[in-house]
Amino acid sequence: MAIDIWYIVEKLALIVIVVTVSLIIAMYSTYAERKVAAFLQDRRGPNRAGPFGILQPLADGGKLFFKEEIIPLASSKFLFILGPSLAMITALMTSAVIPWGGTLNWFDRSISLQIADINIGVLYIFGVISLSVYGIMIGGWVSNNKFSLLAGIRGASQMISYELAMGIILIALLMLTGSLKMSVIVNQQLTGPWNIVYQPLGFLIFFICALAETNRTPFDLPEAENELNFGYHQEYSSMKLGFYLFAEYIAMFISSTIMATLYFGGYDIPFVNEANLAESIGHNWVTVLGGVALLLKIVVFIFVFMWIRWTIPRFRFDQLMNLGWKTLIPLALFNMVLTAAIVLWLNK
Repeated sequence: MAIDIWYIVEKLALIVIVVTVSLIIAMYSTYAERKVAAFLQDRRGPNRAGPFGILQPLADGGKLFFKEEIIPLASSKFLFILGPSLAMITALMTSAVIPWGGTLNWFDRSISLQIADINIGVLYIFGVISLSVYGIMIGGWVSNNKFSLLAGIRGASQMISYELAMGIILIALLMLTGSLKMSVIVNQQLTGPWNIVYQPLGFLIFFICALAETNRTPFDLPEAENELNFGYHQEYSSMKLGFYLFAEYIAMFISSTIMATLYFGGYDIPFVNEANLAESIGHNWVTVLGGVALLLKIVVFIFVFMWIRWTIPRFRFDQLMNLGWKTLIPLALFNMVLTAAIVLWLNK
């Protein structure tokens, strides 16, 4: 069996592009967050490093690189480094099964803008998201600091609790699509209504769970500095601390991408017939515009993440757990049963 070298080159190039774009967007999400906070609080925000403060993320990164790196003597050096590394890796791995666009026709080759179109794409995403809890737990435990450990424990319990509701919601979505492949889920939305039309309650629950999974306000209890000093990464400094902080923004970007893909048509251009548009401007340009449409949907979700952070106060931990177990999980089960009943009725 001959090996298609160009196929390997295409996929490696796509991996480099996706990882680079994810890192750049995450980097400038820190800048956008501070600008959004400044707008909501009627102030200027970063405005010194470069025009309009556009170089502020580079200045912040440089400061972290040159800070003193400290590893507590009583901790395991391997695990101390593994914690933030695992947080970064799991945040980036999810992007492998996301369709970032259609196909490009180039040099008689059809290039898919998806790194891996596996049959269990949704399960892969859920599995990788579940691994991210280890980054928080390892970081909190290996620091040999009781406050970090407390933050790690409640961060792990929070993420596990909200993953249950998220998993049940995905079951309801899969009943409608009939496939675990991300490409199939997007293609079905290209020819029909977006899944948000069929699953509004499911999307709302999924979005709330995404806030909890990414430790965003009002679910940022693992990083509640006014209660636990500085949360699970209190003993971290330099770029290991930067990895933890950066992983949150990458997770926010990937979560926005997943929601746009599952519920808002992915790279589908709204109110446009792609087939007719391809006849006038060409198939490749439609693919590029589809990728731009997906990025715009992602930007809207990221803005909503930031808007919520600077608007809604933090929950108490008992309120957070009650919401997950007593409200979201029952609602997710109700949504799943209702979806199953409707699907069975329609298929009679």
